[in-house]
This record gives sequence, C-alpha cells and structure tokens, in this order.
Amino acid sequence: MSKNSQYDVLIIGGGMIGASMACALASLPLRIAIVEAFPFRSNNQPSYDARSIALAYGSKRIFETLNLWLAIKKDATPIEHIHVSNKGQFGVTRINAQDEHLDALGYVIENRIIGNALLSEIEKHDNIDLICPAKLESLDISTDKASITIVQDSKNQSSKKYSLEAKLIIGADGGNSKVRELLSIESTNKDYQQTAVISNVTPGKPHKNIAYERFTQQGPIAVLPMTDKRCSLVLTVNTDQVENVLSMNDETFLSYLEERFGYRTGGFTKTSKRFSYPLSLMKIKEHHKPRAVIIGNAAHTLHPIAGQGFNLGIRDVSSLAEVIADALKNNQDIGDANVLTKYQQQREKDQQKVAFITDNLANIFSNEFYPLAKARSKGLLLADLFPAAKHLLAKEAMGISGKLPKLSRGLPL
Repeated sequence: MSKNSQYDVLIIGGGMIGASMACALASLPLRIAIVEAFPFRSNNQPSYDARSIALAYGSKRIFETLNLWLAIKKDATPIEHIHVSNKGQFGVTRINAQDEHLDALGYVIENRIIGNALLSEIEKHDNIDLICPAKLESLDISTDKASITIVQDSKNQSSKKYSLEAKLIIGADGGNSKVRELLSIESTNKDYQQTAVISNVTPGKPHKNIAYERFTQQGPIAVLPMTDKRCSLVLTVNTDQVENVLSMNDETFLSYLEERFGYRTGGFTKTSKRFSYPLSLMKIKEHHKPRAVIIGNAAHTLHPIAGQGFNLGIRDVSSLAEVIADALKNNQDIGDANVLTKYQQQREKDQQKVAFITDNLANIFSNEFYPLAKARSKGLLLADLFPAAKHLLAKEAMGISGKLPKLSRGLPL
C-alpha cells in the first residue's frame, strides 16, 4: 500500500457487512478499499464451537444476486418451520415454508462459511484492496473528498501512519463505530439489562429443520437448526446472572437450559463453549454526513429476539449499493449529500420498524403482568389461526416486506 492512495470508496470495517458492501459494489467502475483492524484469516477446519447467524430468505436472495450463494448453500441448514411459544401460557404460532410456497424461510449458517465466501469473492476483483490490520485514527471531510489517517502494524516493523482519500467513506465498523464517533453522529442507547449466551447444542431428537423462539420470564430463547444434528442457541439471561450461567459445567448448563426451554427437542445432550454479549438497542439520529455514511451495527443494534440484526444490515448494503449505482449512471458525485439522503430515505422506515418490533417484543414478552400475559398468548393463538396474519408475519421474518431494492429482488445493479 502506498501513501496518499486515492480511492472512490473506503469501507471502514471488514466484517460480514463491510465485506458484503465491497462485493455489492465490485461490479461498478469504482476503486474500493476495505480497512480492517484485524487480519483476514480463513479457518477451514470444522469446529463444534463455530458461531452462526440466521440468514433470512430475503438476505439469501441478496447473496444469490451477488453470486455468493453457491459457495454457501452446501453448508446452510434450511429453516422450514418456525415455532413461537410462551412458557407457561397457551397459544403458539407456527410458520411453515410450504405455506409460503418456498423451500425455506431462511437458513442457519456458520459465520466462517459466509466469511470465507466473501473473502474468496473479494479476491477475484482487482478493484478491491484489503488494508489490514489497520485502525482508523482520524477523518477529515472537505468539499470534494474525504481523507482518513490509518495506523498499520507490522510484525517486523514499528507502526506506520498512512493517509487515504476517497469520494465516499462507508462506516461498517460495528456497534462501537469509530466512524460514527469521528463524524459526531448522535445515537440513543437503551440497555436491556440482559445478556445473550451463545452456544451450539445437540438436541435429544432430530431438529427436523424447526427454528424455535421460546419466550420465558427471564428472556427469550432461540434454538435454530444446524448441520451435524446440532442447533444454534441464543439464550437470554438477566445480566446479573450471566457469570453464573457461564461458569456452569456442561451438565448443569444443559439442565438449566432444559428447565427454561422445555423438552420439545427431546432435551439436550451436548453443548459447546459458551460466549456472551450484552443486549442493547442503539439508534442513530442521522445516517450520513457529507461524503460519509454508516451502515449495519454502526447504525443500529437490536435485541436478538427475532434474529434480525445481520439481516437488517445486509438490507442496508442492498439499498446503498443501488443508490451508488444510480448516482454513477446519472453522473452524480457518489459522496454528495443529496445522494446519501436518498439512501437515508430508503432505509429509515425499515430500520425504525424493525427496532420498534424487536423492542416491543422484548418488553411485552418479559413482562409477567397477568392480563398482559393472557393477551400475548391470545395474540399468538390468533396469529396461528388466521392465514393472512401469519403470511404478514412470515414476510416480516423473511425480510421481504415493503419496497425492496434491486439486489433484494434478485436483480443486478
């Protein structure tokens, strides 16, 4: 990498959202760089501890349009049924792929599988540079360009600073976004006082491609079908209990899980190493400044109650890629504030809607006030009984409701 390198687009953050953004822009006449704080590495050894995401049907369609799906498909476990229940109360909602005339409502995929597919695709394109490990230090916006300073470490040399310039900066650097901080974009934060405990578990009987969302007094539990007869677990616990849950031996943890979840899966026979992360809701007051825009977890973090975090971020990618492509076709400056305002207008409604739904689900289903508990149980039952209501729920879960950009509809830019 040379000093004062000039690009059209600089993507800060090379995680799955940042890498997806680069892949979405790769076919356009742009010079792109990804600045990532950690080395890009490919771990090809299968691991029981591999963490996973639930990829909604709409997100799968985006990956399909970007020619990424074939590299992912063989390791993806389809979600054919979704079963939603409330512990201690009657009423369930069941959503089936067959009723939606689809093979799957979504897919569960290990993060490393998606990461490897994205990296392989990026390496095919000469117009994408990977700059890593490197950390963003400063950002300066002028009328016709954005400039950043990065610090790059080397094993055999001392740290070096480099200056890079671009027409557009895309912040995809996660919940603790340095780009958001340097742009002075204000955010509002709500601490749920809950922590998600992540693990892979083996159920006592075949999962039959059913994804479970189980609401309990201590918080929701998601059990998602995976390869090798495993399930991906997202277990919500009160933050003051998380250390106790993490310190349990495997036998005690599985008993605790069974007590909270029940025995629809035939109990659980094995668990992987457990990880945890605190849960909060973060929303921003503006999506962009001139020549800079933030996407993914840099722009919004959600309660994982409906598994929408990554899927919301990949829809950010789909919309922003189309806005940039349209600007190029119309000979517009891709970093112009008017261009970025179009992106904000496209994404605000979806982001606000998903934040509203997940926040209210988290509040409603963690409240044991008796009339409310009875009302939500009736709600689950009614949603199950009326096909039209169930169809709307399915469309929301699959990420295909509302007006969709080209990539989300299977159309190239």
